[in-house]
Amino acid sequence: MRRCCEGVGLPCLFKGVGMASPRPPRYLLVFDFDETIINENSDDSIVRAAPGQVLPEQIRQTFREGFYNEYMQRVLAYMGDQGVKMGDFKTVYENIPLSPGMPDLFQFLSKNHELFEIILISDANMFGIECSLRAAGFYSLFRKIFSNPSGFDKRGYFTLGPYHSHKCLDCPANMCKRKILTEYLAERAQEEVEFERVFYVGDGANDFCPSVTLTSADVAFPRKGYPMHRMTQEMEKKQPGAFQATVVPWESAAEVARHLQELLKKKC
Repeated sequence: MRRCCEGVGLPCLFKGVGMASPRPPRYLLVFDFDETIINENSDDSIVRAAPGQVLPEQIRQTFREGFYNEYMQRVLAYMGDQGVKMGDFKTVYENIPLSPGMPDLFQFLSKNHELFEIILISDANMFGIECSLRAAGFYSLFRKIFSNPSGFDKRGYFTLGPYHSHKCLDCPANMCKRKILTEYLAERAQEEVEFERVFYVGDGANDFCPSVTLTSADVAFPRKGYPMHRMTQEMEKKQPGAFQATVVPWESAAEVARHLQELLKKKC
């Protein structure tokens, strides 16, 4: 049985297809969104809906490391002042390209949905993620999506909030993915669902934080050349063996699909 940390349950945003019986192998597959599922940072992408597709220098200068969520609140307020509406944002999100090989990976997961429970943990926002995944046709693959709350107020302004508070010193003030993942595992354990392995597909420094908690049975899939990949390499140099999970870097998500396919063949 997998180890779990104590935690509280989080609301289910989407429930996927029921698992087949009798009790097939159960794997948890965790995805990041920006520069993982999609090939861009969606916060940068929405600037395409701003006048002239640029932000004023006085807005850009307000960015502070670790407080990106607050910065994006100011960006969205400015765009609202400029008359950017929900439909404008929706169009941008729907047209952000998926990362290389991601359709192949999602098709593989669709065919093997009974073996994988799939969740998404992202520091983007719920509206943008839903628009993008629905447009791509893969929204229903995800049992739960954890991201910053977002919506549109009475003025039609796109609003954004923080996901939660936490005490992790390595993560942005609004979200620690390690906290979300450990709480999710605890919630599922309370529901008598245990996972043989956890697979984590990501790219950023905030994806490295949860991946450190993975065990030797698990697999981390960092996007090659991105911060998560570099940080796993640095940890291995400084503390050999401290990063327990198997590390499988990818340039195309089809490589992730092939690795999972090989794993399933070995289970047969």
